[in-house]
Amino acid sequence: MNTSPIRIVLGKVGLDMHDIGSKFVARGLRDAGMEVIYLGAFQTADSIVGAATTEDADVVAVSNISGEYMLYVPEILQKLQERAMDPVVLVGGLVPPKDNERLLAMGVHGVFGQGSTIEAIVAFVQAAVEKRRASQKA
Repeated sequence: MNTSPIRIVLGKVGLDMHDIGSKFVARGLRDAGMEVIYLGAFQTADSIVGAATTEDADVVAVSNISGEYMLYVPEILQKLQERAMDPVVLVGGLVPPKDNERLLAMGVHGVFGQGSTIEAIVAFVQAAVEKRRASQKA
């Protein structure tokens, strides 16, 4: 069993600079024993995927409250696929429930919108990474 800490790259995409929520999530994930590489605001698909590659991330988490996630997430997923990377991909922020199915259909593993709890995010990440690591061993 892989006992190394879960590594998460978390960034805000696009012109969204409101980062209080993402910092709160980063702190909660760190408090749960995960290694969080917080990239901050104004990230691009290239910067997020580049950091995920460099940091050997188990999870790529994208936060956005301006709706730009629908522009950036498909590009992030494509770039991860091009690099043969298969991290757990999360989207959070102000995500209308109508977008959840679209995001999941394009390959996002979890969507955490307004009202999501740190406990729910931590539990999801732990279960998804455990499943991913187990499938990589098989």
